Amino acid sequence: MRMLRWTCGKTMLDMIPNSVFRENLNVRSISDKLSEERLRWFGHLRRRPPTDPVRRVEALMVDSVRRRGRPTRRWEDRIKLDLKELSLTEGMTSDRNVWRTRIRIDE
Repeated sequence: MRMLRWTCGKTMLDMIPNSVFRENLNVRSISDKLSEERLRWFGHLRRRPPTDPVRRVEALMVDSVRRRGRPTRRWEDRIKLDLKELSLTEGMTSDRNVWRTRIRIDE
């Protein structure tokens, strides 16, 4: 955000919200970009053959002692939330062009 403010010739002292800079410069929020990249990688993995080492790692079960407190959010859990948010299914990953257009998060 500092770079966006600098590009517009403003500083934090001007008290202008970040959303104004993102809108003027047509820049999406970092959380939207992260979600898009996560889904892009998910589509890439789903198109790989099941015998691929990356796909075999998904099925690994690690036995360990759980720590106290809230469980950390796993990659799979975050993917499920992203898919639900954009109303996508895992089956859509087979067509790369359609998948790319559907995961694009526009403001």
